Amino acid sequence: MDKKERLKELVSLLNKASEAYYQRDEEIMSNLEYDKLYDELTVLEKETGIVLANSPTIRVGYEVLSELEKQPHPSPMLSLDKTKDVAALISWLGEHEGVLSWKLDGLTVVLTYEGGELVNAVTRGNGEVGEVITNNARTFVNVPKSIPYKGRLVIRGEAVIRYSDFNRMNSEIANIEEKYKNPRNLCSGSVRQLNNEITAKRHVHFYAFSLVADVLEADQIEEYGFDNSITGRFEWLTGQGFDVVEHFVVTGATLEERVMDFAARIPDNDIPSDGLVLSYNDIAYGRSLGRTAKFPRDSIAFKWADELAETVLTEVEWSPSRTGLINPVAIFEPVELEGTTVTRASLHNVSTLRALGLGIGDTITVYKANMIIPQVAENLTGSDNLEIPETCPACGGKTTLQDLNGVQSLYCMNPECSAKQIKGFSHFVSRNAMNIEGLSEATLEKFIASGFLKNLSDIFHLDRYREEIIALEGFGEKSYDNLIESVEEARTVSMAKFIYSLGISGIGLANAKVIVSYFNQDFDSIIHAGVEELVDIDGIGDVLAEAFRAFFDNEDRMQEVYRLLNEITFEKEEALGEQILEGKVFVITGSVERFENRNALKDYIEKLGGKVTGSVSKKTDYLINNDVTSNSSKNKKAGELGIPILSEEGFLKLAGEE
Repeated sequence: MDKKERLKELVSLLNKASEAYYQRDEEIMSNLEYDKLYDELTVLEKETGIVLANSPTIRVGYEVLSELEKQPHPSPMLSLDKTKDVAALISWLGEHEGVLSWKLDGLTVVLTYEGGELVNAVTRGNGEVGEVITNNARTFVNVPKSIPYKGRLVIRGEAVIRYSDFNRMNSEIANIEEKYKNPRNLCSGSVRQLNNEITAKRHVHFYAFSLVADVLEADQIEEYGFDNSITGRFEWLTGQGFDVVEHFVVTGATLEERVMDFAARIPDNDIPSDGLVLSYNDIAYGRSLGRTAKFPRDSIAFKWADELAETVLTEVEWSPSRTGLINPVAIFEPVELEGTTVTRASLHNVSTLRALGLGIGDTITVYKANMIIPQVAENLTGSDNLEIPETCPACGGKTTLQDLNGVQSLYCMNPECSAKQIKGFSHFVSRNAMNIEGLSEATLEKFIASGFLKNLSDIFHLDRYREEIIALEGFGEKSYDNLIESVEEARTVSMAKFIYSLGISGIGLANAKVIVSYFNQDFDSIIHAGVEELVDIDGIGDVLAEAFRAFFDNEDRMQEVYRLLNEITFEKEEALGEQILEGKVFVITGSVERFENRNALKDYIEKLGGKVTGSVSKKTDYLINNDVTSNSSKNKKAGELGIPILSEEGFLKLAGEE
């Protein structure tokens, strides 16, 4: 392949990886592989003098894809040039004073304050245009609602979910498949929710890393009261109530020691990070250097030089899931990486496996991405003789390769696959679904193998097998009695939890609650809702709507749903008297005084039959904002559409309370 063709191939590969990462929160190649291909592309562009219009070296990110309102940034948000060499960092800094800080691994957000109040929050998006997430930002754990400074303030920072919160949330999810993959993906999804109640529950933190003074006039900058240094601005922001990214002043003589100090603290660092950022402390000097088409010249990113270990591939394990997807996992001879023994690493999909050219007995190198997640870096042997299984390792059913956006994955096609059954049963009984205790995956596997369980509804008739269950290893009368008691308690369940328990693709508990609320707990209307009707529900897009409809269009599934309905009773949420707000759509913004918080106001509206959405549109009937005369974007939009703006007092009068 000549250089021009290779250049085109690299642009295509890198863009697919970026699209998956930024639009779908998926990783189809490792950071190490991306960096390697990116560096190869940079060299080729210099050698050939050809830079394609869609090259990732000259543009930043992808267009945002969501239902959130879009907003352009006042100044472009550029990526940083990067290095993995400490010597290169020292050379870059030269004789200047620098500021070294964590490069946080979350979602970049721009906050704007006016009159001391948070009035706007926008994600990085594609660097030019972001998504408006103001309501969500107001729920961030450590974002101040008001600050002493009353002028206009624009700051940039990183929204993150701490490892401790991430691990806590995952510990509450019984089904392994439904556990969140990593804090960055969870944070990205949390920050961009249409329902800020979900964001609030995710414990998102915000750490400021830049004051966007380039959008202010010189006299305004002086008014801030800091000098021409990054550290001065960090100190000022701290005084305003913001948490700033952890940072240290460095020189060429102290830089390497400080980098090593950061590296030593990675295993105990609760805040996700994927490297460091070095900036000139002298802001005026940094700006005088200008920028390239993609990078500013006042800062540079330092990516950790991954510790590579050589080992031998002994096996590729194929792990089936309840969705039918069969994931390849590399098993290799034990190696020490970043202080721990590692023996396995996910290969993600068949495309990744084939790109590595793997074969049993091959010598491979492995590393920990960001010093945490084991990955296969390179295959030094390249025997490329690994066979893709034609049958499922769980049930022996036929497998098939499916191609989605250029990525090949292996699926089991047997609808009766035992792995699908076990995972499906496990999801059904999990805490956020039917909440039936005593049915671990190991127990479910025994029950299915013994013929006690064929359908989900059979769980409610386990009493038919009392003697057989008591006789099983690990069981006894007490275990059996506890299990049956839990099954009986599960006969009364909320409609949302029941819908979630069915395992409809993409439908989480939050989605189920929204759907149930939209249809006023009318189950018959829910199961017969069309795609167009479902798409009208906030947070339910085309993909989810089609998956929901397809589930209930399946005759076998519907027979099982009806069997389950014969076993259970739905809890009815109590309404507060007359449904006086039925059919009315509200948007809530700003702080509240008569209710504990906005979620309490939302619950009150819903119990009176109303509906609360996150953004003002033609479907909105009322905007609730105690500052009815503010110039916020929601007030402006409501004014343009002729939608009444109510204070809390006005709302309570509408609800008949005052």
